[in-house]
Amino acid sequence: MRAPRPCGVCGAAGAAQYRCPRCAAAYCSVPCCRTHKERCAPEPRPEPERAGGPGCPVEQRAGGPWSVEDILTDEDEQDRVPLHRLRLLGESEELRALLLNPHLRQLLQTLDQAEDKSSLMKKYMQEPLFVEFADCCLGIVEPPEKENVLPE
Repeated sequence: MRAPRPCGVCGAAGAAQYRCPRCAAAYCSVPCCRTHKERCAPEPRPEPERAGGPGCPVEQRAGGPWSVEDILTDEDEQDRVPLHRLRLLGESEELRALLLNPHLRQLLQTLDQAEDKSSLMKKYMQEPLFVEFADCCLGIVEPPEKENVLPE
């Protein structure tokens, strides 16, 4: 768990739990985000060298002006899921079957568009279908370690 930072807009101590995707400035709320957006002038960042070279899929951006490297800090690195594990999500037949459910797709779309994702996520974790989806995703990217298994 990362240590809370002071908000770069209002200065509230230990309240900044969000980061600007353009300049990585910390802020604590939607009003502070809006204020920051009005005056955000990101400093140019040098392009980091990537292990896979120029054709590496890590560099592919989904139409946005930022990449994962732009918003992750060293503190966040421990929570990062490796790309090869994320690819397993696209290969899962169980996950594909779940995503055929229109109700689940609507929940995910609403969550994606919500301003307060955290509280909506807490609400959705009471929905059995959403919990099944989350468990399926976690089981794929973070398989449970085998307990009480003797080495062969």
